[in-house]
Amino acid sequence: MTERETKLTTELRDNADIDESQIGKPMSWRKEFSSLLLLGFPLALTQLVQFSISTIDLLMIGQLGAEALASASLGLAIFYATWLVGFGPMMAVTPLVSQTLGADPNNTRDVRISVRMGLWAIIITFPMMFVIYFFSADIALMLGQAPHISEAAGNYILALAPGMPFALGVFMLRNFLAAIDRTRVPLAVIIIVTLLNTLLNWILIYGNWGAPAWGLVGAGIASSLSHIVGFLLLTAYIQWDSRGREFELFDNFFRLHTERLREIFKLGLPISVTFGFEVMLFNVAVFLMGLIGVYEQAAYQSALNVAALAFMMPLGFSMAGCVRVGLAAGAKDQKGIRKAAGATIAVCLIAIMSVAVFVVLFPREIARFYLDADEGANTEVLRLIASFLPIAAAFMFFDGIQVAAGQVLRGLKDVNSPMYLTGISYWLIGFPVSVYFGLYTPVGAIGVWWGLLAGLAAASILLGGRLLYLLANPEEQPG
Repeated sequence: MTERETKLTTELRDNADIDESQIGKPMSWRKEFSSLLLLGFPLALTQLVQFSISTIDLLMIGQLGAEALASASLGLAIFYATWLVGFGPMMAVTPLVSQTLGADPNNTRDVRISVRMGLWAIIITFPMMFVIYFFSADIALMLGQAPHISEAAGNYILALAPGMPFALGVFMLRNFLAAIDRTRVPLAVIIIVTLLNTLLNWILIYGNWGAPAWGLVGAGIASSLSHIVGFLLLTAYIQWDSRGREFELFDNFFRLHTERLREIFKLGLPISVTFGFEVMLFNVAVFLMGLIGVYEQAAYQSALNVAALAFMMPLGFSMAGCVRVGLAAGAKDQKGIRKAAGATIAVCLIAIMSVAVFVVLFPREIARFYLDADEGANTEVLRLIASFLPIAAAFMFFDGIQVAAGQVLRGLKDVNSPMYLTGISYWLIGFPVSVYFGLYTPVGAIGVWWGLLAGLAAASILLGGRLLYLLANPEEQPG
């Protein structure tokens, strides 16, 4: 180990409370898996708990009936499609921070600039997102959705909108804290926020404790308030924590750093487009299901929510993998990059497939969580959910590979090639399969799921191939 590497190892251990093997020191596979799990498990749990806010919304909205569930499905499709405008710049901050700390753990100034300009990016992009939210009901109508479903979805989205920038801010601050090895308190914060959201849902959806019964709108308000509280709690924790305070994230908040803001948008745009290709395919499937029928649309959202819940654990571990790869890349440690990449893919696959087994074995039991099985009108929707879930379980294998490969590539700051590869996977392969089999063959709604499976399979192959190429050719890594 060189004198510089020894210095970096000591500094990171002393100042970030991370094991001395974090940077610049060759690690065994066992230690790499251990480091990834220690960082990734709280992240994965946090991601799972945070996503459960949407899941709790759906479970509680489902008690209002199939049409309310279909409206929520449509609303969430538009909401999360628009979310991607701010999601890319927010995600661009993670490799910037991790590579900075990998090169110099004491470079608090550079980290501060990246996080601060990331928060600026959220503020800048939010007005664009809100315009789309304002016209969401009209957009749904233009895309052939039922008028009453479109109107209810539009109102739901407007209630969700105020919480959008705070939700993105929570995501960014969590990633920053993960990069400095602070993951337990964010997990506790998200648990508190989820419990708060459940209570507010119970009050505002059903009209308990003397409140008006606002239904879908109440669920949206509850989510917005929960995201705001989460952001404020994480901000307070960063100001309280000794390591977090060193970065002075919020001092001189309005000082502009043009070059860094430009770099965040330069990295963030392809990230947004990359995620957009994937998320938009799943959201367009909501509209395709709406063209087939309201029951199919309601059932699709419920089955997709199960798949999304399963996706949260590998997403959290892959985010940890992005940090691990970024730290190794900052330290110019190619062996460390390869081990972090391999460990990330293996852990992500184990995490998601452990859920897939239960989805295959108990589809009917899982379906009953979303709708009242004793209500006769829900029988067909429950049957559809149970028929969709085995296909969702099948594509989880490919989902685990593609999210791991995508995040590892992001840790290497490789964002342009993955953008093109995901575009090919989801829109030149997945989308045509969904449209053809869903709308032009007797298989109907099941055919839409075949398209999703085809798109994820293609993405896992292409992104995995890109990662193998960069690992074999270090000189081609963006760095």
